[in-house]
Amino acid sequence: MMEKIQKALTIRSVTIREMLAEALGMYILMVFGLSAVAQVVLGRQNFGQYLNINLAFGIGVTLGIHAAGGISGAHLNAAITITHCILGNLPWMKLPVYVIGQFLGSFTAAATVFGIYYDALYDYSKGNFTVTGPTATASIFSTYPAPYMSLPGSFFTEFLATVMLHLGILIIHDEKNNRALRGMEALLTGILVLGIGMGMGMNTGYAINPSRDLPPRIFTAIAGWGTDVFTAGHHWWWVPITAPILGSLTGVFIHKIFIDFHNPPVMACGNEKGQTAVEVSTL
Repeated sequence: MMEKIQKALTIRSVTIREMLAEALGMYILMVFGLSAVAQVVLGRQNFGQYLNINLAFGIGVTLGIHAAGGISGAHLNAAITITHCILGNLPWMKLPVYVIGQFLGSFTAAATVFGIYYDALYDYSKGNFTVTGPTATASIFSTYPAPYMSLPGSFFTEFLATVMLHLGILIIHDEKNNRALRGMEALLTGILVLGIGMGMGMNTGYAINPSRDLPPRIFTAIAGWGTDVFTAGHHWWWVPITAPILGSLTGVFIHKIFIDFHNPPVMACGNEKGQTAVEVSTL
C-alpha cells in the first residue's frame, strides 16, 4: 500500500524536484532564523540575545543544506544561484526555478513566524505594526540598516559580508586545497554564517541573501506594515538584492586569483551529482 502511495506522489520532473528542495531548505532556514529574531525582539531580550539569532540562522543553514543538498545542491540564496549561472555551472533556464523555490520557502516561513507570534506581535506593538520607532517589528522579518549607517556604508557592509560568505564556501569545498571532511560541509557552512553574523551583523543585519530578505519584506508590506518597508533606511530594500550578487561574484574572483588558479586540477571521482551538491551548498 505504501509503495503505491509513494509511486503516486513521486515527482519525476527533476526541475520540479529541485524547486521543491530549494523551497523546503529555505523554509527550514528561515523558520529557525526569523523565529529567533521574533523571540529576542518580542521577549525584550528576556528570551535570548543577539547571539541566539546568529546561532539560529547557523542551525537553519545547516539543516536547510542537509534537506536540499542531494537534490538541488542547496543554493538557498539567489546571489549564489545567479553566480553559478554566470560561471556556467547552472543553466540559465534553471535560474527562475531555483529563485521561485527560494522565494516561496522564504515567504511561507515569514507567514509561519507571523502566525506563531501574532499574539506577541499584537501585544508588543498594541496592534500598530511599524518599521521604525520604539516598538518597531518589521526588522523581525527583513533587515534594515542601523540609524547611524549611510547608504554607501550599508552597501559596503552587505557586499563584504557576502564576499566572505562565498569565499568561505569555496574554501570549505575546494577539492584542490585543504577542503573540509566529507559530510562536514553543511555544519561548517552554518558555522560560517554564524561567524559572519557575530562579526558583521551590527550595521545592517547581514542579509547576504536576496532570498532571505525580499520575500519577507513583501510579506510584511502585505501583512500590515505597508510600503514603509521599502522606503525605510534611505530606500534600503534594493541593497540586500544587489550587494550580495556583487559580493558573491567578487568572492569567486578572489578565490580564483589567490588560490584556485595556482593549484593543479584533481582527478574527477565520485558521483557528479554529489559533487555538485557539495560544491554549491550555502545560505
